[in-house]
Amino acid sequence: MAEYEMVREIENQCERNQMRDVFFEEVETDDPMAYVRQLVKGKDVELTQDLQANGNVTIYVQSGGVTQKFLFTKL
Repeated sequence: MAEYEMVREIENQCERNQMRDVFFEEVETDDPMAYVRQLVKGKDVELTQDLQANGNVTIYVQSGGVTQKFLFTKL
């Protein structure tokens, strides 16, 4: 299984607050997209992914009017 540092950025919906919630975690997974699908549940979830040549993955999530970004960097 591949090891990644995962950075999860959650857009703040509060008016006049441009800060994001940012969380760091080390994860083991062979499929970052499936890993994110387990984390984000709901009826109206839209995921897109950007694969990079070096093996890093960025996944963008739209759910319930909230935007999240997951950055997976290989360790």
